[in-house]
Amino acid sequence: MVKKLVIVIVYTFTIGLYAQDGTVSPYSFFGIGDLRNAGTVENNMMGGIAIFADSTHVNLKNPAAYANLGVHYGGDFGVTVYTAGISNKQIRLKSFSKEESSSVTNLDYLSLAFSVKKGLGMGFGIMPYSSVGYNLRDERTTDGSSLVNIFSGDGGINRVYYTIGYEVAKNLSIGATINFNYGNLQSERLQQIEDVQFGTFDRRFSQVNGFDFNYALNYTPTFKDKYTLHTSVRINTQGNLVSKNERRIGSFSVATGRNIEEVNVNLDADNLRNTEFKIPTTTTLGLGYGRDGKWFLGAEYSFQGLSSFENPFLGVDNIAYKDASSYALGGFYTPDYTSFSSYLKRITYRAGVRLDKSGMVVNDVDINNFGITFGLGLPLAGYSNLNLGFELGKRGTTRANLVEENYFKINIGLSLNDQWFRKRKIN
Repeated sequence: MVKKLVIVIVYTFTIGLYAQDGTVSPYSFFGIGDLRNAGTVENNMMGGIAIFADSTHVNLKNPAAYANLGVHYGGDFGVTVYTAGISNKQIRLKSFSKEESSSVTNLDYLSLAFSVKKGLGMGFGIMPYSSVGYNLRDERTTDGSSLVNIFSGDGGINRVYYTIGYEVAKNLSIGATINFNYGNLQSERLQQIEDVQFGTFDRRFSQVNGFDFNYALNYTPTFKDKYTLHTSVRINTQGNLVSKNERRIGSFSVATGRNIEEVNVNLDADNLRNTEFKIPTTTTLGLGYGRDGKWFLGAEYSFQGLSSFENPFLGVDNIAYKDASSYALGGFYTPDYTSFSSYLKRITYRAGVRLDKSGMVVNDVDINNFGITFGLGLPLAGYSNLNLGFELGKRGTTRANLVEENYFKINIGLSLNDQWFRKRKIN
């Protein structure tokens, strides 16, 4: 029954992955769009930290955690974890003079992981990497006439990955993930002048693909046979994405919206036909402490040399980049996961907080994100569970003619455990 249910989920969510809008953020105008959080609901509800690794959940951010899969089954061959997550984000966009509300629902990840033997785990899956979705209007007066610019964009980059984790020595695990990123980015600028019959357009298309790698090392010594120190180092190497570009300019009728003329721009002359996005390396350090099966508290710090990033094809002049960083604190508490008399005692309660300094500087203002997270892990049959998460946050500011985003996000994650190739015994 579990396997049939998973097939339905895989089919439904895979369709949804290519149908989703992804984001409605005006900040997806920059770079390669809004970078999506790669963690599971369990991780994200602890502020996004990924130090903690157990035997029944997939940890998408930490490949070394795959070495822990199947411990509760004795490390038997064929232990399999299916996991998927969706989210709904309610967003209030506020400028100095206006305020609007919107929402977006997304598939966040779809993954399969399994233990090969004790201390060796593998997995693969698909998830969004970045999303583009904005519609901006800029009005100003030039030489006594009203000038209107309308900016819009959509698309995004998806990611398929393969991960392996291995315990090289007692309490010491390593892991690696290879990511293949692919997708399309589209942007358009329409310009109209008051009482002028025709407007102009500038449409840009980018077909993007490329690889990056994620390496991790976990060291988890135990004390008094029940307390564990969790330490982690993760390095997401520089992503080298190749972009094949196309640009069209022309004019259109303001009255009907029909194109009057359209010209393909010769990008070869400016060496913009094929460009590269070099997504700088991100390094994450994590430290935590907890009692196995009971509670955990941890913190992470990430930094990225984003000051070297650029997207020459977009030609945006009000954006600059500087080194990015992120701070996160979170944990969980389970009253008694072995309780037979109380379901509430078997629930895992999670909470966290995070501050992301994105490295984007728009109109000379830093764009940061602050979020508070909390959620519940609801036990199902066996080691399976349903995870609910909630996040309150704010990104950006109304200063310098920018937009402030206030959001409330609901996350739902399903983690199903099963065992393949189990030998049946008949007495």
